[in-house]
Amino acid sequence: MGEHKDKILQICNASSKDTLMETLNIEYVDLGANFLIARMPVGPKVYQPDGVLHGGAMVALAESAGSMASYVFLDAEKFYVRGIEISANHVKSIKEGFVYAKATIVHKGRTTQLWEIRITDEQENLVSVCKLTTIALPRK
Repeated sequence: MGEHKDKILQICNASSKDTLMETLNIEYVDLGANFLIARMPVGPKVYQPDGVLHGGAMVALAESAGSMASYVFLDAEKFYVRGIEISANHVKSIKEGFVYAKATIVHKGRTTQLWEIRITDEQENLVSVCKLTTIALPRK
């Protein structure tokens, strides 16, 4: 997958220009047969008032990873993807470093897809578990 994987990741990262993903410094860093990994730096820009990573920033990371994974694994020329529901369970606080969101397909239907997004720290400790439902809508 090597060179092909690198090209896909470049396209994913280029699509983040002038978006929330660029604002939060989200970067797509790895891709496999059924997953996509994005990372986001943790620091004051994404803190809640008491100095830890804001849960909403984690949800934005999760939705970014899951939605981009849907884009990568569906026929993007025929469909566009929208997130229609997301849930998150935050299990650990973090103050620095990076968090990694690994979006893995649970169900790939013709219209809707279900993604599990596990967010971990640099030591692979679980920080949050999210579920995202996406919908593939035909391009007109």
